[in-house]
Amino acid sequence: MAEHDHQEGSGDGSYKWAALFVVVIGTFMVMLDSSIVNIAIPKMMNVFGSDLDAVKWILTGYTLTMGAVVPITGFLSDTFGVKKLFIFALSFFTVGSFLCGFAWSNNAMVVFRVIQAVGGGAIMPVGMTYIMQVFSVSERGKALGFWGISAMAAPAIGPTLGGYIIQYMDWRFIFYVNVPIGIFGVIFASILLKDAPMKPFKGNFDYIGFFSSIAGIVSLLYVLGEGNTIDWTDVKFPLLLAFGCFSLLIFIVNELMHPDPLLDLRVFKIYNFTLSQFITGITTLAMMGGIYVLPLFLQNLRGYTAMETGLILFPSAIASGLMMPISGAIFDKLGAKIVTVPGLIVLAYATYKMSQFNLDTPAITITLIACLRGIGLGLAMMPVNTAAMNAVPRHLYGKATALQTTVRNIMGAVAITFMTTIISNKSSLNYTRLTEQITPFNQTSNYLAKVLQAVFMKSGLSQGNAQGSAFSTLGKILYGQAYLDAMNYAVALTVPAIFVAIILVLLMKSSKKTKNTENDPSLAKGAGVNGTEARAATAME
Repeated sequence: MAEHDHQEGSGDGSYKWAALFVVVIGTFMVMLDSSIVNIAIPKMMNVFGSDLDAVKWILTGYTLTMGAVVPITGFLSDTFGVKKLFIFALSFFTVGSFLCGFAWSNNAMVVFRVIQAVGGGAIMPVGMTYIMQVFSVSERGKALGFWGISAMAAPAIGPTLGGYIIQYMDWRFIFYVNVPIGIFGVIFASILLKDAPMKPFKGNFDYIGFFSSIAGIVSLLYVLGEGNTIDWTDVKFPLLLAFGCFSLLIFIVNELMHPDPLLDLRVFKIYNFTLSQFITGITTLAMMGGIYVLPLFLQNLRGYTAMETGLILFPSAIASGLMMPISGAIFDKLGAKIVTVPGLIVLAYATYKMSQFNLDTPAITITLIACLRGIGLGLAMMPVNTAAMNAVPRHLYGKATALQTTVRNIMGAVAITFMTTIISNKSSLNYTRLTEQITPFNQTSNYLAKVLQAVFMKSGLSQGNAQGSAFSTLGKILYGQAYLDAMNYAVALTVPAIFVAIILVLLMKSSKKTKNTENDPSLAKGAGVNGTEARAATAME
């Protein structure tokens, strides 16, 4: 097969690094967009007049689409070539970013984010494939190190850059900023990248798996997102629930029987890999608690500007990025457990402290707790992922990577939906409970209402208007407290889940005990491996 492929390291030195530069541009754009948009969620809620239940689809739709695109990149790169697919993905992402900047409603933004994600979902895996093709084994460590800088730098500067744009420019420039970078990247990719001779994909594309997975996941997430507001007498919801479950059942059966499955679920027979996916799912849930909830807390409840929010969150991204190479070095010497368990303990402690934030918590305390969370995530996530891949036979790296990335994207969407549902439902219950205490017999509420009334009367309002304004203000105060309590409750729910992840890490086997997967006949080398995956496996071997 090697004779049909781009010879490993066959390009001259300048070409290799020029190609890496183009890949870094694409990676940086996708990672920057993922972090910069979170800061703008409160702004978009105000501009579009949307509530949290509606605006969540701006993030969930993007994440789900990326998860759907990743598994088909192998087929697409075999069909069209890595260079053409990378240029197409970069172009699609750029066009999607431009359209997002023009979005006139929440629904339009969701549609344009899906278009953006079609390109974003392909950029990173295709870029990684290109790096594996043009760099020799001895050079890949250095190349991936430079590639990793972009993956670490973008989330670090994203919140601060997004905050600056929202505060001092038009918020839509958080999307427009991708356009010149994308155009620059497409031009350079067209000029610099070389398309290697490809061995055509000889299997059958898994259409049933592709459509059944999307139908099942979207249907179930929609029902989950409606939460306690579901009217089960409305036939729509039972039908959607049944349709979602049936679609996923079809997906599972099809993937186990299809000769070229979209996602090879047989990889789940590998013990460490399966455990790692549960651990990754839990840490993703905990991570989203900070990425999604903290900007809402800081801007909607604490009144910080988008710029101030970005500056408060900036150190946590730096802390997480700095911990990743440290955790990798410790993992190489001592294994996954010795670094992942302390990381998860730190994450659990920081998440618990985050669930106790209130309206008076100092900004420096919020920053320190966020940094602790970043340290915990930096220590915990990469060793688990690496241990999972170490347990996988080399010829299945492509399938395992696609499965791992898909699980992470789906769990990101589930986490956003879960957090939104809990916050929406719990805040309504909390608000009802608090307002029930505003009675003529409650001395505290009466005293506060009188104080507020006096303040408004001093500003020139009549007694009647001042009284109405006082009770309106009191209602806003109670809603803010109800919203805060709901956020804290949602974040606190992830703490027990983190301890479950710790137990799962302790149950992982050492690398020496996982070598027998090579002898599993159902995982036999060459079974169901498409061209792209085989080339990647050959390069890594």
